[in-house]
Amino acid sequence: MPEERGPPPAKRFRAGPGVPGSRGAMLPGGRQPPLGAEALERQRRSLPIFTARGPLLACLRSVECAVLIGETGSGKTTQIPQYLYEAGLGRQGVIAVTQPRRVAAISLAARVSDEKRTELGKLVGYTVRFDDVTSEDTRILFLTDGMLLREAMADALLRKYSFVILDEAHERTIHTDVLLGVVKAAQRRRKELRKPLLRVLVMSATMDVDLFSRYLGGAPVLYVEGRQHPIQVYYTRQPQSDYLHAALVSIFQIHQGSRKVIISTNIAETSITITGIKHVIDTGMVKAKKYNPESGLEVLAVQRVSKTQAWQRTGRAGREDSGACYRLYTEDEFEKFDKMTVPEIQRCNLASVILQLLALRVPNVLTFDFMSKPSPDHLQAALEQLELLGALQRKKDEPLVLTPTGRKMAAFPLEPKFAKTILLSPKFHCTEEILTIVSLLSVDSVLYNPPSRRDEVHSVRKKFISSEGDHLTLLNVYRAFRNVGGNKEWCRENFVNSKNMMLVAEVRAQLRDICVKMAMPIESSRADTGNVRRCLAHGLFMNTAELQPDGTYVTVDTRQPVSIHPSSVLFHCKPACVTYNELLSTNKCYMRDLCVVDADWLYDAAPEYFRRKVRAARS
Repeated sequence: MPEERGPPPAKRFRAGPGVPGSRGAMLPGGRQPPLGAEALERQRRSLPIFTARGPLLACLRSVECAVLIGETGSGKTTQIPQYLYEAGLGRQGVIAVTQPRRVAAISLAARVSDEKRTELGKLVGYTVRFDDVTSEDTRILFLTDGMLLREAMADALLRKYSFVILDEAHERTIHTDVLLGVVKAAQRRRKELRKPLLRVLVMSATMDVDLFSRYLGGAPVLYVEGRQHPIQVYYTRQPQSDYLHAALVSIFQIHQGSRKVIISTNIAETSITITGIKHVIDTGMVKAKKYNPESGLEVLAVQRVSKTQAWQRTGRAGREDSGACYRLYTEDEFEKFDKMTVPEIQRCNLASVILQLLALRVPNVLTFDFMSKPSPDHLQAALEQLELLGALQRKKDEPLVLTPTGRKMAAFPLEPKFAKTILLSPKFHCTEEILTIVSLLSVDSVLYNPPSRRDEVHSVRKKFISSEGDHLTLLNVYRAFRNVGGNKEWCRENFVNSKNMMLVAEVRAQLRDICVKMAMPIESSRADTGNVRRCLAHGLFMNTAELQPDGTYVTVDTRQPVSIHPSSVLFHCKPACVTYNELLSTNKCYMRDLCVVDADWLYDAAPEYFRRKVRAARS
């Protein structure tokens, strides 16, 4: 029988040890050939969570909210949605399973559809930004938390869902935190209106359970004990001053050069399985973004991981077999790590969040029920940005409301500044070009630069380079790609990532559809790049910098000293005035993705804003 725990209410289930050879979801490129029904069923039964199936379902039937902690590799992400469906708990609606990252949502949906012996997009589907693989028959839906938020804009009660599972909650992404508040409000409102119950399950391998339980009204905490495969953890005897060198030494000590090495980003902290991983080397460091609302600067800084992140990294080693994690820090150092990662909502630009909340018709965004409240400075900075973009109406003693422009901006799954740029494009007769540019900026880089072939890359790229900046250069690359019909050989010869370029085309088509639904005129400026640059200046006027007499640049907004990023086509140029997509601080503060603009265009875009900035600079 489950053992009762102290507050928060907790139930602990002893799961089985599992057997070698079974596995969870895998990346699309690393999936096994389809197994027979019997083999898949054996794998499901071998997962540690299987022996806890009955007691878990009994608990989930009796509560509206629960928090579930299950060890990495226990099978919770792939199995619990199936258990709920098989037990009829989600039959009256869709079972939603949210993931912080699109690759996890896609790969998990593929795995579960294999296990259910159904075509992906039928019983099991997924929805991520710019990609929807679902049908009317879909009952188990994997989707990014951002996509469920967008659905809530159209239906705040989330009526199509009977069960919402918020997975990987330990990551505390900005969308996860907002979604928690939105789902909690939908659940309460459905009860008030006597609508069908919305059940909520928050899941992770590592999490501050007290915080989540309190936020969900004292929700019971369910522990599933048992890891599929054991992991041995090793620490260093002495602190390491150079973690990069220590990582290289460890790699060669373990692998002697005879095995494949994967250098991973933070995606190694998610619930997906990368096949073949048995050894993990954890440097104890992470690159994390921090936003300063005063300077507008987003700093990408190297810092220590939290204990939660360290345990997530460790868990990658035991997904398919026993493994080992080599931590490049001492055990004493580990004990000094922060317990949890600082939530993203407390360290990022909140303009998109506020726009979404206002689109959801939240009565007062400043008092929204965040689990971890952002600082007043971050909230005010976001409100000012939206007001400058014409998205927000603020009147004394009246609630904040979106303008008609703001409502249209919220319809685009983009940063507010890019949504506004698209909405402005008909005025400059260049909607086709702006759609292309925004799409190019919405995916990973379409260009690749192998260091060993630098001269060849430079020679090939000359024909695309525009003296007017990176946006126009990317536009030239896309036009050439389209003219050759997306030919893969052409992509190889020109060092263009064909996969990412195909994704650009898909993103562009969806953004264009949104424009068509809004009855926007869609014109092309053809060879007139001046109109394209004018439009970018009007949309990105808050992201501008001016050349100083000493040859340096400062931002117009906060007078922050900045430099042109070495990857920019303008790196060796000195235009008088530029717009940029983002500021990134490493050893210096860099502007990335630049466009040459005229100062006059910026004053036309926001005359009062720039008059205020000029007065401030002179005082």
